Amino acid sequence: MFLIIGLGNPGPRYELTRHNIGYLVIDNLAEKHRIPLADHKHQALLGEGEIEGLPVMVAKPMTYMNRSGQAVKALLSALEIFPEQIIVVHDEIDLPLGKIKIKTKGGDAGQLGVRSITERLGTDHFSRVRVGIDRPENQADIEDYVLTPFSEEETSALNEVVEEAVCKVEKTLLEMNERYHQKTEENEEC
Repeated sequence: MFLIIGLGNPGPRYELTRHNIGYLVIDNLAEKHRIPLADHKHQALLGEGEIEGLPVMVAKPMTYMNRSGQAVKALLSALEIFPEQIIVVHDEIDLPLGKIKIKTKGGDAGQLGVRSITERLGTDHFSRVRVGIDRPENQADIEDYVLTPFSEEETSALNEVVEEAVCKVEKTLLEMNERYHQKTEENEEC
């Protein structure tokens, strides 16, 4: 089982803000693979299904961004899986809108949801799909910036960005599965 989590803030006030791009990606991923996000457990809205033939749990933490680690830790415990079996999808101000990068470990670069997860799990060894939302011109405006909706101009490109991010999640999932099975086979040989 793999866990795919999209970070954001719950509630209609934050629905289409930059900080909620992780939620947008998860909604599209779940819709594409017909995984209903219908269960509300472990501080998250979640659904179980398959992607590329692999069993997955798709989730959106219902905690605020800076407390995402609470839901992730609860889900990890409930599913009895390891951090290496998690993909976290989140916004990234250090990347321009439309740019997406994969990261498998390392620092949080100031992303408070990722920081919360790292602190709660006690490790940074989980995969991340970092979706660029761009950076405001004034550094002091970051908090307000991430909580603002995308501009009309940006919204036209947003669908393509979300679709590309869904593809990156699928690709990352397949790569994680391959690594996981290689590790299992190596352990069996000992």
